[in-house]
Amino acid sequence: MGLNDTPMAYRVHIGFFGRRNAGKSSVVNAVTGQQMSVVSDVKGTTTDPVYKSMELLPLGPVVIIDTPGFDDEGSLGELRIQKTREVLQRTDVAVLVADARAGLGACEKELVEMFRESGIPYLLVWNKSDLLEETPEDGENCISVSALYHTKIHELKEKIGSLAPQKEERMRLAADLVRPGDTAVLVTPIDSAAPKGRLILPQQLVIRDLIDADVCTVVVKENMLAEALQKLKEPPALVVTDSQVFGLVAKEVPQEVPLTSFSILMARYKGLLADAVRGAAAMKALQDGDRVLIAEGCTHHRQCGDIGTVKLPAWLKEYTGKELRYEFCSGMEFPQDLGKFRLILHCGGCMLNEREMRSRQRRAAEQGIPMTNYGVAIACMKGILKRSISMFPHLAEKL
Repeated sequence: MGLNDTPMAYRVHIGFFGRRNAGKSSVVNAVTGQQMSVVSDVKGTTTDPVYKSMELLPLGPVVIIDTPGFDDEGSLGELRIQKTREVLQRTDVAVLVADARAGLGACEKELVEMFRESGIPYLLVWNKSDLLEETPEDGENCISVSALYHTKIHELKEKIGSLAPQKEERMRLAADLVRPGDTAVLVTPIDSAAPKGRLILPQQLVIRDLIDADVCTVVVKENMLAEALQKLKEPPALVVTDSQVFGLVAKEVPQEVPLTSFSILMARYKGLLADAVRGAAAMKALQDGDRVLIAEGCTHHRQCGDIGTVKLPAWLKEYTGKELRYEFCSGMEFPQDLGKFRLILHCGGCMLNEREMRSRQRRAAEQGIPMTNYGVAIACMKGILKRSISMFPHLAEKL
């Protein structure tokens, strides 16, 4: 996968914040070298967050986010400010752009406090420094620039790069569960909801991870699984399936063969699996009339048999025997107030970055609402959760 093909969820997210008319969008355009945002002398030109995936040296693949002015006014202004707060939940590095002539006001100080509360590294950029007789001195976390004349824009990018989270040596998606030379079987249903001409992102990522580890990777549809297993000289070292066909696959795969799902692997990769396993236990406690939030990180056209709006509610009714009420959200939307829900079912989150997923999990935990993910929930409802996480003994022993 080349840099230009890096999915948005796996790019460093850099958010630009500030009051209206501080030159925030001008700084964004200077940093990106593109007319990414409309620039005007009229306050409030940027009305919604603007996202742009690009390559930014020295960082590499990033997402640049230009946010509305944080000092906006009126009811529409409140909505814009709320959008800005939501951006913070997926921001890896915050850039606060301030007018060098005006100094720091209440707006900038509130933003700084929000950065600190969220644990986000931030940089203060004094823009319009060309209009001052004496330019403010640069510091470890501040720099004076002129977006108009592109003064010290290169230095600004270097400072942003120094604040970006460094890539850590972390667990693999699946390759650490097998050895080089082993065989892994991946079950990937191709139905009307599957993207035309390609596999969904978790499937792509797991395939690449296994191939990079020199694992013989066999990819089949669910109707070809039995035949594929018969053709192998030895049982596979691992079977990974789409959660929707968990029950069918569990019947075909011998008990001694490790079996899990793409969704479970994604939850583990993002550090959310333990919480998802705990959250699944709450399904049995649901009562008639309880509200369940079903959340997906991507947006797609809902089709007949959709997993989120059709299959999961049907499986939950069969599993609990209760009449439940459902609400749905997708993409960047996720409620701030979760108090009315008794359970949150979330997709694997492959289209959301790790900070966003952890923010959602943390918000649910703070409000005392159990949250699990599709793969864990389906495995639990099919009675195979312990088997599907058996390769993670520290979790399996808690069931």
